[in-house]
Amino acid sequence: MKFKNYIFAFVFILTCGFSQAQITFETKVSKKKLGLNERLRVDFEMNQDGDNFNPPNFEGFRVVGGPNQAISNSYINGKRSYSKTFSYFLSPKSKGTFIIKQATIEIDGAIYKTTPVKVIVVNAVNKPKDGNNADFVASENVHLVAEISNSSPYLNEAITVVYKLYVSHDVSITSSWREVESPKYKDFWSQNIDTRVGFKVNEGQYKGEDYRYVILRKTVLFPQKTGKLEIEPLTLDVPIDVKENRRDIFGRRLMSRVNKTISAGSRTINVKPLPLEGRPDNFTGAVGNFNFNVTTNKPTLNANESLELVAKVSGNGNLKLFDLPAINLPSSLEVYEPIRENKVSIVSSGMNGYFTETYTVVPQFKGKYPIRPISFSYFDVASKSYKTLISEEIIINVESGPVPKTEVSENKITGSNKTTVLSKDQFKYIKLSANLESIQKDSFFKSKLYWWLLCAPFLLIPLFIIIGKQRESRRNDFQGNKLRTANRLAKKYLSEAKKNIGNKATFYEALERALHNYLKAKLTIETSELEKGGIASMLAERNVAGNVIDGFIGLLKSCEYARYTPASNVTIQQDYNKAVEVIAMIDKQIDKD
Repeated sequence: MKFKNYIFAFVFILTCGFSQAQITFETKVSKKKLGLNERLRVDFEMNQDGDNFNPPNFEGFRVVGGPNQAISNSYINGKRSYSKTFSYFLSPKSKGTFIIKQATIEIDGAIYKTTPVKVIVVNAVNKPKDGNNADFVASENVHLVAEISNSSPYLNEAITVVYKLYVSHDVSITSSWREVESPKYKDFWSQNIDTRVGFKVNEGQYKGEDYRYVILRKTVLFPQKTGKLEIEPLTLDVPIDVKENRRDIFGRRLMSRVNKTISAGSRTINVKPLPLEGRPDNFTGAVGNFNFNVTTNKPTLNANESLELVAKVSGNGNLKLFDLPAINLPSSLEVYEPIRENKVSIVSSGMNGYFTETYTVVPQFKGKYPIRPISFSYFDVASKSYKTLISEEIIINVESGPVPKTEVSENKITGSNKTTVLSKDQFKYIKLSANLESIQKDSFFKSKLYWWLLCAPFLLIPLFIIIGKQRESRRNDFQGNKLRTANRLAKKYLSEAKKNIGNKATFYEALERALHNYLKAKLTIETSELEKGGIASMLAERNVAGNVIDGFIGLLKSCEYARYTPASNVTIQQDYNKAVEVIAMIDKQIDKD
């Protein structure tokens, strides 16, 4: 009986020890059911430190905050309690049931995954309209508006969308906002107007009250389809400073910051078709107000010389979205494909400028050749009617060159003349003697290439055997493989730190991982052994100089302090250079020993 009690006690103690050493990694959410206008906090918590944390993609949500990292390390009655948490703040995009998928992390060489969590998003909830509530005050005093110049345009008529951010005098915005969703212009040709650098603060009114506002963006749209077209909204995440009822010791009101996601809302544009009544046959889709002319660079020339014929359209409208009517010339004039050139600027009223189509024309014979007037039609939005412009007739005078031979026959009934071109000069560029030569093909069988292809596989067999043995030897070198893998990981993180020198938080996080992984690779240790005191003693055992050890420990401390203290770009660059130097010195001194 006593023996059974001893066995039970032994198993109980063993089970308790195992449960204390068990690693946990789990997902915690602030609520499992929330409204469309509420936010969700997601925490990924672990009880041991790990590397290579990978969050899920948060499908169905926008990330409006995070990741924030928190570490708790305490000793109670001689027992160590440790926790590390990565926190994200999410805003739902739509109603429905969504899954917060698995996150992964590497702890002691093993990969751990969280359990997926289901979250339900319902209709927007009514929040209390409390004047002392910072969320309510922020939502009532900051507005994003999309102003549209014309909500009922014609097809291909230019309209302008201006996005304005209105801020009342009761709140302020001192930090930059973040664009959560960009507007989408399906079935529109769109072009942003350059608003120059910075934002000018203007005074205006919103719903009859005095507000300040800035113009965030101007976009010119040309509808390419008739009917009701929807413009998807611009959405911003804006940090808003709200005055509290509390005051500091000097009597000034304290400020609290609230992050709000605001949207300009979707807008519907009703696009009217162009009228069929009075539409010319040569209409190619031009909408606006234009001028049209056709010119030539020289009216007099010799045969086989070239001239340029230029058709030009200028004015205001959809200049990039239509073609000019084709130019028909006499058959005795050789005409090349036109070259299109434009100088068009985007303004609030649409496109302004001109474009040209330049034809290269080469006459073959002497004579006078008329270029008949060319007509160009467009739809004038102001008068809601079609207008046609006609160019002037141009006479091309070819003074010298071959004369076409004509054969005239009088027809007493009709009195008509028949002209036949008999000159051979028109085809003088055709080469009549081809000088073709026969090509004798050699037989592939028993050629040099044949014998090389036949013997090459046998010559390569010894090379494949040698390479296979080297790969097998490398595969069996477990310690070497582990060292090479860790070295690659350290180089990867150091490279990542270099890329993020401009971002303090990301830089120091990547630099800390690089330093840890370098030691794991060089000293063949595990993550649990990476304590500052242990690192110093292990490096000292391998005869690393004391100043080099102090430099390495100092870098680790810089990575920790950087989470809570500001750092300039100069300090970040110095820490990176110091990390490269310290790693090189440790590598040199350990390899020497």
